[in-house]
Amino acid sequence: MGYKRTGLIGIETAMENGKGWSFNRQVNLSVLIQLIFLASLIVGSWVNLQRQLDLLQHDVTILLETQKNYEQKLESLSAKAIGYEYRLQALERSLTKSPAVE
Repeated sequence: MGYKRTGLIGIETAMENGKGWSFNRQVNLSVLIQLIFLASLIVGSWVNLQRQLDLLQHDVTILLETQKNYEQKLESLSAKAIGYEYRLQALERSLTKSPAVE
């Protein structure tokens, strides 16, 4: 009958019978094991997340370096294209002026 009551009186009655205390101890051990397991999962997930962030940072760094290299190559090609355009214009002018002079 003491099991149906709540509060301190129910706990005292359960402890007097002897069965309630061992049941509570087993439940507490089970809860403690579950909490430890949950904490280990949280720590493991956090470590995995940190590792993933490190890999992502490495990939972003490589991507930025590659982007800089392509930017430099693009600037070089643009400069060459401008130089070739001036050469082509100079050749066209010299070809159009040469027959008119003769």
